Amino acid sequence: MAAVCVFCASSTTLEQRWLDLAEETGRVLAERGHVLVSGGGCVGMMGSVADGARAGGGRTLGIIPQCLVDLEVADLSSDELVVTGDMSSRKNLMIERSDAFITLPGGLGTLDELFEVWTTATLGVHRKPIVLLDPDGFYDGLWSWLGGLVDDKFVRPAAMEMILRARSVPEAVDLIEESLKA
Repeated sequence: MAAVCVFCASSTTLEQRWLDLAEETGRVLAERGHVLVSGGGCVGMMGSVADGARAGGGRTLGIIPQCLVDLEVADLSSDELVVTGDMSSRKNLMIERSDAFITLPGGLGTLDELFEVWTTATLGVHRKPIVLLDPDGFYDGLWSWLGGLVDDKFVRPAAMEMILRARSVPEAVDLIEESLKA
């Protein structure tokens, strides 16, 4: 059993397919015996991933800054809800409390979390698996741009190899489990 952090959007205006993807991610993690670590919100994909984990019989850990609690978007149904002083403390605690990371499609906050966990991995702060779940090419443009950064020597090829890409939820969880066994 691993604590798997899922980075995803909290927007309340998303298409249903993104909410379904998040719900499936939480459910599959729970069914395979993993703990869900999330940003502690109850809205958007973040709420759906936690609901999916609970529906699958799993345990949830939400980590949320006080400013979002004040907006009344905290997942009060979490098995454990940790409130931090700010967004930076939230990210640090999410990294500390997690064994692996899955990034779903998302916006600026999701990308910020992905790049934080990826940067700290490239610096050797942790050696935890990072999976980019890209079911229908959502991240293809970003991946292409990052490849150009490698070509221009701004990013080392080894850094790109740290990100595992998956096209389905089961594949993403398989990659996490295989990496943790290695």
